[in-house]
Amino acid sequence: MKKKYSYIGIAFIILLFGIYTVPKVVSRFESNDLLKFGKIPEFEFTDQEGKLITNKTYEDKVYVVEFFFTTCPTICPLMNKKMLTLQDEFFGNPEFGIASISITPDIDTPTVLKQYAKENGITHKNWHLLTGKSDEVVYELANNGFKLPTGKGVAKDEHNGLYHSGNFALIDKNGYMRSRKDEFGNPMFVYRALDEYEMEDQMKELKEDIKLLLNE
Repeated sequence: MKKKYSYIGIAFIILLFGIYTVPKVVSRFESNDLLKFGKIPEFEFTDQEGKLITNKTYEDKVYVVEFFFTTCPTICPLMNKKMLTLQDEFFGNPEFGIASISITPDIDTPTVLKQYAKENGITHKNWHLLTGKSDEVVYELANNGFKLPTGKGVAKDEHNGLYHSGNFALIDKNGYMRSRKDEFGNPMFVYRALDEYEMEDQMKELKEDIKLLLNE
């Protein structure tokens, strides 16, 4: 009889634990729990179709931002593959978009970007490859607007020391940058697109948070 009561006691404890923890797991993924940062500065670029693209183009859309350049031989192709998984996940959703902003606008003309889109399977109608401003304007927007370090260093390699972040920024329907907290409770700001420093990418988290913001 004692043994029987002990099983009942254990079962009761497990039930209480489940009731206590399940709501917390669910609430962790509510959109209200996503942090909201400053509104993205106004921008104006030309896309691969020669169309003028501004903040208004993305109004009422959840979109992901990256900085890249078409001649990048290192992380850009890897980032593009990760961005393609977002295209596949949200293909046909008119409330989702992507902004890929070139850091070499003097090279990446709309014609070059259109060819790049064709060669890399970019087909979502709201995925705009953007160019048209000076590199200084792009650096300012990347560093201070989207928290994605971008610029030109002192190295004299084939790309003149150009560098850009391997992360993606997430913007909500009202133009605010959003993210969750990391496992230590610190703001992530942006999402890792690549595995690095023995840390996995954060594409799973990014997809989850896009879905949350689409439902806001």
